[in-house]
Amino acid sequence: MFQLGKTIISEDILEKEFVCNLSACKGACCVDGDAGAPLSEAETKILEEVYPKVKPFLRKEGIAAIEAQGTWVKGTDGDLETPLIDNKDCAYVIFDGKTALCGIEQAYNQGIVDWKKPVSCHLYPIRVKDFTEFAAVNYDKWDICDDACSLGKELEVPVYKFVKEALIRRFGEDWYLELEKVAEEYKKV
Repeated sequence: MFQLGKTIISEDILEKEFVCNLSACKGACCVDGDAGAPLSEAETKILEEVYPKVKPFLRKEGIAAIEAQGTWVKGTDGDLETPLIDNKDCAYVIFDGKTALCGIEQAYNQGIVDWKKPVSCHLYPIRVKDFTEFAAVNYDKWDICDDACSLGKELEVPVYKFVKEALIRRFGEDWYLELEKVAEEYKKV
């Protein structure tokens, strides 16, 4: 672990390699698991605002889940998260054949909304846990992403480079530039 500003970072994000391989995993991270995508307080408000514009992109099951539960929920641990359909799929998931995609991101890609998706989804496989004085930045190893790890290794793309845009979105450009400097020094060791 190392510290960068008010973040404590796992070396795994420098050492591990990762590139999403959607053709292999079919977007399993959007439909597997036991909770919705983690959200910040600010993101709950954004979801409330964008939902009317995103709704036409969603499946009827997702719309029903959102209209029954709300655009966001408090999970069993009290954390804010996206609602689920029957405790499985994220309510915002849509399918292109058998591949799960994000309905919010589809609306974003078409210029309908200016918010890409929850930052926790954008950051994956990095998970951030906020504490009072700092944020912990960790690599989340999940077996459904084995193909992404293999592709990342083949292409030689470390996790922090794969999620560059999301890290900048979450922590800012200056923070990311400092992370790159740390990564360069780390490679020399």
